[in-house]
Amino acid sequence: MMTDGRRLPVVLVGGLHSDARREVVERLLSRVPRSVALHHDLTTADRGTVHRTVRDASGELSHGEAPLVNDCACCALREDLLPELERVAAGGVTGLAVVELWDSVEPKGMAEVIAVHGREWAEVTGVITAVDPALVLPCLTNGDDLAEAGLAAAPADQRTVGDTWARQLEYASVIALVDSQEADAQDLALIGQLHPTAPQVPAASDALAELALAGFDVETAGAAQHPSSALLPQEAEEAGVGTLVWHRHRPFHPERLFEALEDLSCAAARSRGRFWLADRPDTLLSWDATGGALCVENTGPWLASLPDAAWDLIPPFRRAAAALDWHPFLGDRCQHLVFVSPGLDRDGITALLDSCLLSDAEYEAGREAWKRLPTAFGPLLDPTH
Repeated sequence: MMTDGRRLPVVLVGGLHSDARREVVERLLSRVPRSVALHHDLTTADRGTVHRTVRDASGELSHGEAPLVNDCACCALREDLLPELERVAAGGVTGLAVVELWDSVEPKGMAEVIAVHGREWAEVTGVITAVDPALVLPCLTNGDDLAEAGLAAAPADQRTVGDTWARQLEYASVIALVDSQEADAQDLALIGQLHPTAPQVPAASDALAELALAGFDVETAGAAQHPSSALLPQEAEEAGVGTLVWHRHRPFHPERLFEALEDLSCAAARSRGRFWLADRPDTLLSWDATGGALCVENTGPWLASLPDAAWDLIPPFRRAAAALDWHPFLGDRCQHLVFVSPGLDRDGITALLDSCLLSDAEYEAGREAWKRLPTAFGPLLDPTH
């Protein structure tokens, strides 16, 4: 703990754009008095170690290596980061700890680890994603596995470049933009529509230091990303980039939706949200697509399917999200999907999604009939299928 009883302010700086990330870190070190930067380089993970450096504006202060944990570089980072942060906090003189995350490390997990295990002596005050605007669309539409790009954090890492980049961008409390001669108005519009609630500031701006210390609520940030309560973008159109919000209550016909998945997953640079299938009326499903790659997952029950007594155990943010979507007969069951892309075909996507819903006759047949529909999503949702 810091000598005056305060907790150590910690800002996470992440993103796939390493040059942009380093520019942001240097700016913070030069502008925030008594700040230090910690960085774990995971490129040595294939040799069984993770290399750590600690530096300030004048240069390197210390370095060391941490052994790989469970064959996972990110696990080694977590195991080594907390003791280092605690050591910095115990010194009582550091004004800000800048944690520069390695390329494919996502800030959410790191922020939650610090919030839980370092809550007595540290606090996350900001999460900054450093961005070269000209690289946003190429990264977002890159469906390569991280391993193919040399960015995997573990042998079993199956993430793609696109989905990793999307989560890095959408979790941030601040988006720091570096100068880029190749960037145009469409690039900036795409960033703004992907994460409209995060302020965009130049990496060289004095405001960056203030925002790094402004405060960050880890629980709220997590709720804003969870499929059941995600704070999804609103309708927008700017510089050739569009955001379509498609919201319905009627369930999907599982077979028709399954047949449309390939077209829908390629219909936008980014799409995400929550949905439900007629044959699985109690299951809240998440939709997460980038670069033509779609991930569909079971994220638990809809609140309407739970007994009243169970509601007391549900977090307030989840109950609030359910209330906003509440339907007199279906409860919180809904289709809420958002598509963001340059050159978005709004009418085509809307028509395709609407065609996948139950028809009037299918809907009126009722839930028992719905459950007898073909279980087309078995290969994606049932582990033993």
